[in-house]
Amino acid sequence: MRTAVALFLALLLLAPLQGDLAPVADAPPFQDQSSNETIISVDSTNLRFSPSSVTVTEGETVRFFWSGQALPHNAVEANGVFDSGEPDRNVDYVFTFELGMNGTYDFVCEPHAALGMVGQIIVEPAPTPPPTNQSDNESNMSENEDMDTPALPIVMAITAVLVAAAVRTRRD
Repeated sequence: MRTAVALFLALLLLAPLQGDLAPVADAPPFQDQSSNETIISVDSTNLRFSPSSVTVTEGETVRFFWSGQALPHNAVEANGVFDSGEPDRNVDYVFTFELGMNGTYDFVCEPHAALGMVGQIIVEPAPTPPPTNQSDNESNMSENEDMDTPALPIVMAITAVLVAAAVRTRRD
């Protein structure tokens, strides 16, 4: 009898737990903006940008960063798309290539352009998401609705009552 009562109480306590019994897919990790950042620095021994050529995708950020340089530098795009400002020994400048900005961007360090301190950024188009089909979305929704089990607490409660009744009847 005590076992039946314990089972009944356990099932009764678990009855309010409801929801989807399907495994939950891992959520994508949070992406910080810095994860889409490419850093270009200065190799002051050779008066070069490092790296001198990078490839990014629309929506990504390029960061020009150097500090404590013996000579002042800057990064200026040939058509004025971006400009890190006046040459300086310490620069921390970011530029994000928005959607529609795919192409090739040549830039220079103004004081050292004649010495070959040039660079290039190649911006590739952002991937386009696949088109969504209305009927696909509806079938996915109905599949997800089938996985929900809102009646589970009711079924568990009825089962607990039936088990308790069967145990009691067997004892009597």
